[in-house]
Amino acid sequence: MVYNLNTLPSINCPTTAEGKIISVAPMIDRTDRHFRYFMRQITKRTLLYTEMITTSAILFGDRPKLLDFSEVEKPLVIQLGGDDPQSLAECAKIAQDWGYDEINLNVGCPSSRVQNGNFGACLMAQPEKVAKGIAAMQKAVQIPVTVKHRIGIDDRDRYEDMAHFVKIVSEAGCRRFIVHARKAWLQGLSPKENRNIPPLRYDDVYRLKREFPELLIEINGGITTIDGIRQQLNFVDGVAIGRAAADNPYLFATVDRDFYGDDSTPVTRHEVVEKMLDYIDFWIGKGLRLNAISRHMLELFAGCRGTKAWKRYISENAHLPGANSAVIRAALAKIPI
Repeated sequence: MVYNLNTLPSINCPTTAEGKIISVAPMIDRTDRHFRYFMRQITKRTLLYTEMITTSAILFGDRPKLLDFSEVEKPLVIQLGGDDPQSLAECAKIAQDWGYDEINLNVGCPSSRVQNGNFGACLMAQPEKVAKGIAAMQKAVQIPVTVKHRIGIDDRDRYEDMAHFVKIVSEAGCRRFIVHARKAWLQGLSPKENRNIPPLRYDDVYRLKREFPELLIEINGGITTIDGIRQQLNFVDGVAIGRAAADNPYLFATVDRDFYGDDSTPVTRHEVVEKMLDYIDFWIGKGLRLNAISRHMLELFAGCRGTKAWKRYISENAHLPGANSAVIRAALAKIPI
């Protein structure tokens, strides 16, 4: 079935005046609810994603633990991992009912565990299967369904291969594609190596936008600065920042002002910490260990005087029994004002 793209929901998130989207890309073991709450103290407009959650985990696991979030985190996209259309449709409906703003399908993760489940990056070789999953989800929900994928896998990495994938999947109803501008080697490289070793090929993503002007094309990979975001937006519809958000979360402090026209004064790093303290103690009271939250805060002062002392104090104390927000206050005292 070929859909009329103009009738499909495409964006449920804030856009700039030019219709652009800036997001923190989904990252396994990183973009959990505590990281997202932390990022929301820095930026209100940036689109946030969950970690990839498999359909089997949702269908058979602890849904509240997997899916619950704070309203503060919105706008929020859930990223699903799976290849069975019926399961994807059921999980998309569950996610919509849970309150998520969009659904994203992972077609980019190269890990062996994901490959063994026949989802993630290996699905780039099966565009018809992806299309069936997209069509099933589109039919099940009223919120946007998007795809995050690589520019290619293994020796299937010509621009024409990616364009064929996008054509087939877009005909099933997908209007937005978030493209990691590196290919993935499914054998021989670890997931971490696949984020760094294959060369970036931005021009392929720009070409994709030129040849599919009716689609929304967002770029991901190797973008680490505000100027870098600004440059990319000359060619594509959005920028998804991954590891740079974890390595330097305060990078996003001026995004609301610089791209979304928010006239409020950017929050300071000290203010971010203060905003986290009650949240920390709330979760400590529920039995969570401090380091489940504090690990996301370690790089808040990246590039600042005192950052080593801040990280060292938290790392040495956050795992101890009874550790609470007092540890964070003590660490903050090591940062020169």
